[in-house]
Amino acid sequence: MDIADIATREFVEVDANKRLGKVRSIFERENPKGIIVTEDGDYAGVITQKQLVQSHVEDNAKAGAMTRSAPKVERTDDVREVARVLVEGGVKLAPVFEAGGLWGIVTEDDILDAVLDNLDALSVEDIYTRDVITVSEDTNVGQVVNLLRKHGISRLPVLGDDDGLTGMVTRHDIVDVVVRDMNKTTRGDRSGEVERVLDMPVYDVMSSPVETAKLGDSVEDAVARMLDNDFAGLVVTPEDDDTHVAGILTKTDVLRALTYTEEEHMDVQITNIKLLDTISRADIRSDIETVADKYGAMQVQHAHVRFHEHKEKLRGTPLIQCQIRLRTNKGQAAGSGEGYGAETAFNVALDKLERNVLELKGVQADEEYRGQLLRKLGEL
Repeated sequence: MDIADIATREFVEVDANKRLGKVRSIFERENPKGIIVTEDGDYAGVITQKQLVQSHVEDNAKAGAMTRSAPKVERTDDVREVARVLVEGGVKLAPVFEAGGLWGIVTEDDILDAVLDNLDALSVEDIYTRDVITVSEDTNVGQVVNLLRKHGISRLPVLGDDDGLTGMVTRHDIVDVVVRDMNKTTRGDRSGEVERVLDMPVYDVMSSPVETAKLGDSVEDAVARMLDNDFAGLVVTPEDDDTHVAGILTKTDVLRALTYTEEEHMDVQITNIKLLDTISRADIRSDIETVADKYGAMQVQHAHVRFHEHKEKLRGTPLIQCQIRLRTNKGQAAGSGEGYGAETAFNVALDKLERNVLELKGVQADEEYRGQLLRKLGEL
């Protein structure tokens, strides 16, 4: 399926000279996946809601100050490749070009709606994310913003006093309350108003009740509910307990599943690939294959590697967080780590991953690596 079949020519567009305060108001009013920015009539980039949450740029700044590049796709590109582009770019939409000119856009919702009927073979348990960061009802909005920034995520389940699920807070919830309160104040009052908003408990801004999905639900049903209700994700719960957070299923998880391949080499997907410095995609795939090949009982169907850049630097090299997640015939295995530079962060995460692989039930080492396995077990 070509993207031309599902891309749209209808999108929100602003000039690079437009005030950022107006752009924030557009997100509050229309809640687009992103806004196309043009300069002198030509495509310049996009602004996403994620950027607004992470930014300290004043409302009087120009939209051009927040513009970022987004991966460009052609009208004839395959839908699976475009899904990969969106995931690896960490964006919700991509500009679609024809003959060098901007033709339209394609969003994650466009893709998911087009492939919905093909998702019935997958269950939520096959692709959901297990490691979930949660907050309590009395966590303040400022702490939530910091967690969203630090982990590069868009939503956090909220737990009550008994650790049961009571709500969900998203980037959009925060943008909504900040823009609404800013519109009520004069310019001179805004500094104090921002502090007041950041001190609010998340209970005051979260959404409740929370839409959930069971581990055994089909991905088709889960995605249909996301699209019908404009949810970007669902909290995943066990069959017998609607309040226990087992994980989360996001549209990005589903897009990632669309990129699974049956190629000779393991399918490795990298989010924020632009952060790679002294290491390449081929290096990453080779190193993960080396780990997987040590354990004959484990077959890796898909690997996802995510990089996230922190502001801290050492002699000009940024602190990078790396997360690796493997989808295997024995379940999911993950490892994470931090280091200065993508290669260092990846190596730390890879070591954690291998230790966690050892804990997967039924995974045994091939004879060639039995001695190495025993040594690693002794280190645990």
